Parts: sequence; structure tokens; C-alpha cells
Amino acid sequence: MRILHVYKDYFPVLGGIENHIRALAEAQVRRGHTVTVLAASPDGRSHTTVRDGVRVVFAPRLATAASMPLSPGFLSALRRLPADITHLHAPFPLGEVSQWLSRRRPYIVTYHADVTRPLQLLIMRLYGPLFRRILGEAARVLPTSAAYAATSPYLRDIVGRCTVVPLGIDPAGFTPAPAPPAGPFTLLFVGLMRHYKGVDVALRALAQVPGVRLRLAGEGPLRREWEALAGALNLGDRVEFLGRVPEADLPVLYRSAHAFVLPATSRAEAFGTVLLEAMASGLPCLTTEVGSGTSFVVQHEQTGLVVPARDPSALAAAIGRLAQDPEGLRRMGTAGHARVLREFTLPVMVNRVEAVYAAARSSTRAGGAAG
Repeated sequence: MRILHVYKDYFPVLGGIENHIRALAEAQVRRGHTVTVLAASPDGRSHTTVRDGVRVVFAPRLATAASMPLSPGFLSALRRLPADITHLHAPFPLGEVSQWLSRRRPYIVTYHADVTRPLQLLIMRLYGPLFRRILGEAARVLPTSAAYAATSPYLRDIVGRCTVVPLGIDPAGFTPAPAPPAGPFTLLFVGLMRHYKGVDVALRALAQVPGVRLRLAGEGPLRREWEALAGALNLGDRVEFLGRVPEADLPVLYRSAHAFVLPATSRAEAFGTVLLEAMASGLPCLTTEVGSGTSFVVQHEQTGLVVPARDPSALAAAIGRLAQDPEGLRRMGTAGHARVLREFTLPVMVNRVEAVYAAARSSTRAGGAAG
């Protein structure tokens, strides 16, 4: 099958959606599909490359506004690319409108997250009616959790057109440590340091739990602000900002911690792939209830603890509980590892996506639509 993935960015740009598309595209190539990714060029110029069997077409980018690439050549590039099905990754209005205008092939939409920033919300007030039409005309819409499908303003009215396909990872590199690490109880955070990650909540919680350490891997616009907050809270050497950690070093980093924390503060954290990596590594996870997939991935009292969002005291209580319960740590870590192997591996995800592709193409042929 000829598959075309469409999103604003692709590797070497790093992020949850970008990493997901890369993993899915490369896995599809390994299964014998012809896979192309269309993205906007990070350096502005149009070019094509092949990486790990995936053909990547970068359309020229003039600028970026409200996280949206301005690429007047995007539509023409999409129209030129041969494919049997288009796989849109939303939200990305330029890609969605380009596919809708081209009307050349069936398309599905993976719905990754609602927008939450004020300017983006204003844009969606104008774009929303067309976006709903685009979703309604898709062969299938793929939310990453049932919770997100039920609560998103753009999905809750088309739940019947949705097929939940959770994200997946290759768990091979993420294996549990043979024994808990020595030293003080240590929490780990991995992710981009953006507003919805809630690192400030974790720092305020840590100030209430003496003796616990927190290691933070990642870069982002709020790193300096959160470093200053750690200083203001007198957390001293209990907090370590590691910066960007290479992918190859992440498995060892996970095994150096006792538990993982993702204290998300909004629905912009729609799923939390890092939770899967932590669970595959045998770590119980602490996360928050924001009405998204975080509380679907982490099952409260089974694979970790889920606490209210933006509540440092609740998070501190959960941290203190885990720090004093080595048997609970072991039990939750074991359950999380098993849950990933059962529900969230890359092969399971690819199987689910391919089933949607097959149904979409079959439906299109039955309806006599153009392929």
C-alpha cells in the first residue's frame, strides 16, 4: 500500500507527534508498504530525503505563525504525491485543508490533541466549522483514547465515526532494572519543558517531601523559569536539570529512577508516550487527571497513581506514599510493564492502523469514490 502521512513537522524536529509519526512510518516500511511523509521544511527550503526507508518531502516554509507553517506550496506538493490513502495528523489546518481541497484519495485522521493556547483557540473559532466538516468526511477518525473522544469539542459529536487507536512504542530498549536503584528516592520527568507539562507543580510538591530527588530530562521555553523556581524553593541539589538527553541514553535514565512523574496541567497533554516508556522500564507513574489519555494509560492504584491537576499537595502526598511503599512500587511497576506489552507496543498499534486503512479503502471502493 502507498501511504502518505501529513503533518507540519518531521524528524529531525522532535516532539510527541513527530516521534509517533516517525515510529509508525518506519514500522510500515518494514511491513512492505511504500511510505511518504509530507511536512513543512524546518529550514525554509523545499527538498526530499529518504530516511530509514521513508521518503520525506519537505514543502517550502516562508514563516511560522501560531505554530502553523506558512507554506503556499503545500497543497500542490500534496496533490503531486501518489498514495492510496492519506493519513492526516491533527491538529494541522494547512494539511487538513490541503487534503480536503485535493479530494484525490480516502483519508483518515489521527486526532492527537485539542488546541489550548489563546491565539490558537481564536483561530479555531474561525476554522472550526470547516474542521468539523473535514473530520466528518474522513473515512475514520482515530483518537488515542476513548476519554479524549468523549470530551473533545470536535470529537464528541462524531464518536460513532471514531476508532480508538492508542499510541505504541518499541519496548525492546525499555526494560526494568534488576533491582531498585540505590540512594534516595528519585523521581524522573522526561519531556519538553512547555506550559502544560506541569514541572512547576512537581517542584512545589517536591518542596513538601523532604529527601526525595527529581531529575528532569528535556529542553523547552520554560526551563530557565523552572530552574529559577527550584532555586526559590530552596530545593538545592535535590533537583537536577539534565537538558536534552539522547534517545539512546533514555533506557538507562529510566532505570536510574524509582518512579516517573508527568504532572500535566491541561488537555494539551493528550496521551503521554513517555508514560509508556516509563512503564516499559518497570516504573510506577504519577500523573494527573486532565480529561485526556493520561489517566487511561496510567491506571490508578494499579500501574501508578492519578491525582488532581495543579495540586502540589495532592502530588506531594502521592510521592510520599510511593517513597514509603517499596512493595507497592514493585507491584505497580510490574503491572505497568505487563500493560505496555499487552496494549501499547508498536506492532499492536500498526495492526490497528492497518485494519482502519483496509476498512477505509474497502468502503471507498464500495462507494465508488475516486482513489
